[in-house]
This record gives sequence, C-alpha cells and structure tokens, in this order.
Amino acid sequence: MSSSETAQAHGLLHAAAVRDRAHEMLEIGVAGGLDHWRVDLDRLPETARYVASVIRDQYPTLEVPFHARWRHFTVDGVDLWGPLADNIDWPDDAARARTEFDLAIVSVLLDAGSGPGWRYHDAGPDKTLTRSEGLAIASLRMFEAGAFSSTPDDPLRVDAVALTLLSADDLAKGFQVSDANPLVGLEGRAALLRRLGRQCLARPDLFELEDTPRPGGLADVLFAQTDAHHRLPAPAILRLLLEALGPVWQDRLTLGDVDLGDCWRHPAMKRDDATDGLVPIHKLSQWLSYSLVEPLQTAGVDVVDLDGLTGLAEYRNGGLFMDLGVLSLKDPADADKPWPVSDPLVVGWRAMTVALLDRIAPLVRAELGVTAEAMPLASVLEGGTWAAGRRAAAERRQGGGPPLTILSDGTVF
Repeated sequence: MSSSETAQAHGLLHAAAVRDRAHEMLEIGVAGGLDHWRVDLDRLPETARYVASVIRDQYPTLEVPFHARWRHFTVDGVDLWGPLADNIDWPDDAARARTEFDLAIVSVLLDAGSGPGWRYHDAGPDKTLTRSEGLAIASLRMFEAGAFSSTPDDPLRVDAVALTLLSADDLAKGFQVSDANPLVGLEGRAALLRRLGRQCLARPDLFELEDTPRPGGLADVLFAQTDAHHRLPAPAILRLLLEALGPVWQDRLTLGDVDLGDCWRHPAMKRDDATDGLVPIHKLSQWLSYSLVEPLQTAGVDVVDLDGLTGLAEYRNGGLFMDLGVLSLKDPADADKPWPVSDPLVVGWRAMTVALLDRIAPLVRAELGVTAEAMPLASVLEGGTWAAGRRAAAERRQGGGPPLTILSDGTVF
C-alpha cells in the first residue's frame, strides 16, 4: 500500500470528511442526480417548526442536554446511573471517567436498532422498555452485575478478557431474549463485543490500565491530548475512536490495510483517487463520541468544537426527513422492500441525513430564538430531531418503526 493511499484512507476517518461528502451527496440529490431519491428543500422550514415544537414540549426552558447515551439511563425522570456513581468513593475524577468510558463504550456498541418485537422489563422502576432505552437499561444492568468484568470484587468495569468470552447466550440472558422476545442481530452484537475485547488486548498502547486492558483506557489517551488549558476538540474523540475501534467492525471496507468502519460505496461520489465512491458516515462512533463528552467534562476536560462532530445518520433522523417530505423515494414501492445497509439507496439516505441536519439546525434555533452556543448540534439532535423523528414515525405507522426496512446485523443502526 502506498503512502498516498494510507493518507487518503486516514483522511476518511474524520468528522470533516463525513460532513464534506454528506453535503456533496445532498447537492447531487437536489440536482436530481440520485437514482432513488428526490429532495425538496422547501419542506425544511416546516420540518424545523415541527422539531421546534417537539423541543418546546420536552424542554419548556429550552435547556436541552447533549444527545448522549446518558439520557437513556434515565427512566421516568429517575437517573439510574448518576446517583450510583455519585455514591462511589472514587480515587479521583479520572477513575470515574474511566469507568464511565467502559460503560458508555459497551452500551453504545450494543445500541444498534433492536427491531420492533423486543422488550426489556426492568424490575427497578417496574417498567417495560423498548428500543434504545431498553437496550441502554439492559446494558446498564449487565454492567452493574459485573457481566463485563473478570474481577468479581470490582464489577463496575469492562475487562478485555471478559469481553472475549462473552457469548450470544450471555447477551440473550442479560437482554431477556427468547423466541417470544427476539432481538435483531443478537449474535452480531456479541461478536462485536468479543472483537472489542481482542482489540483491547492487541493495543495496550491505547487500552491498558494498570496492566489490565479496558475500553476505559481511552480516557487516559484523551487526557494526554488536552492542551495547557485542559481543552480537547470534540473531533479528536472521534479520531481516536476510529483508530482504536476500526478493527472491531466485521465485513467492512478497507483501503489497503486501513479499516474504514462505517464507510460505504456510492456511485455518485466521484473522486480521481483511491477514495472514489467512498462515503464515510461513522454513526455509532460519533454517537459514542457525544457520549464520552460528559465523562471527560466530569474529569475536568473542557471539550470544545462540539459542532465539529456531525449529526447522526440513523433511522430516527433519516426517517424524520422522509416523513416530513424533505426526502422522498422516486419509486414508492422501494419503501416496502428490505435494503442492506450497503445499498446505494441506504448510503445516499444516510449521507443526506447528515447534511440535512446541518441545514435544519439553524432553522430550529431561529424558531426557538436561541443561539448556536446555547443549543449546539448535539442538543438539537437530542431535543430535537431524534425525538421528532420518533414522534413522526408514531403518528404515521403502527409501532412507530422507520419508513424504510433495513437489513441490519446489529452493528449499524
């Protein structure tokens, strides 16, 4: 592999590359150059009003937290993690951050779409949960029980060796999976965590903590990247995650020997180099990046340039733009077909979703009368487009599923 190809491959492992190619895809769509999609930007203002109304309903004070995994650890207003963590006698704030990295990384990697039939009953609040909230609480309960730890007297950790031994049966037990309660991509999720364990063992320079490889070791790598004022740009979190976690994704594209992760081919993305046709998206890695901001802040890191990350190309955000008419299929029958995540129809949809989130964010802020500083993109997502996409789906389809049927292995959506 040539040095130029190596540089080109690494050039796709940045939030800026996701944003640049997403906006290019949208421009192609607006010009009518995509086989499957029509784009109607005139529908964006009405969509922004819809999102703004959802934010007002959920956050009347307009104080919207970041879109992060931590939101899903709250059930009916009760935070199931924060009080537990507050009552632990941590050696220092960095130790808490390492543990929260452990929890967030495993929980986010388990966060791909559950499918419409799965449920999780949590005895704590005596509540039955579905989708992202159910996946979050199931992973939290497994974490609390020491399911990811190989140290019985220290359950609140994720050890590489424990991950390598995790089976689909272990995950099924923790997630209450049965024939009557199926979870999409169960084996894929377990295999993903096993690969995470192997990657932790393979890269002690990134993951090792006191001679024990743990996902939380990444916290120390990021601490070391802060400047003299303890500042860290948010895109640096994503860059580290894409380097550290690249090998855990199975059957994904590579360029030479560089793992490209959540990056796919689309014929409309023309280049005259080795990245021809490649569209980076990195949805789960960016979702995880947002979810690591608060542990870093708790440890005294000032995370800056939060809007340097992009919006998330998942089915709630993408579904919002379909359901509100910004994006429409040229052939309506395509909505009834199952689509692999690698198909250009899905790749184009996801890429345009990223660009449209950039377009809609200032319109939403204008509707609410707030600044970008007061409501960064991470808050627009939370308040926000993700919640609005869920509401729009519930208004239009029984069960509130997405407007497209995606064939998932449990590691993308």
